Amino acid sequence: MKRTILSMAMLAPLGGCINVTAPEKPIEINLNVNVKQEVVVKLQKDADDFIANNPELFPQ
Repeated sequence: MKRTILSMAMLAPLGGCINVTAPEKPIEINLNVNVKQEVVVKLQKDADDFIANNPELFPQ
């Protein structure tokens, strides 16, 4: 019981110590996304389709 009263007495002054303030600078989220792989895959598929549809242009 004595320990509980002592704990509450120590924590009571801390009730108003929390401050929440907005930052001066805006929060910046950097989303560097690499889309190179997707573009290469699409170009490769388009090239394969073009070659398959026009075999006379690309003799082997």
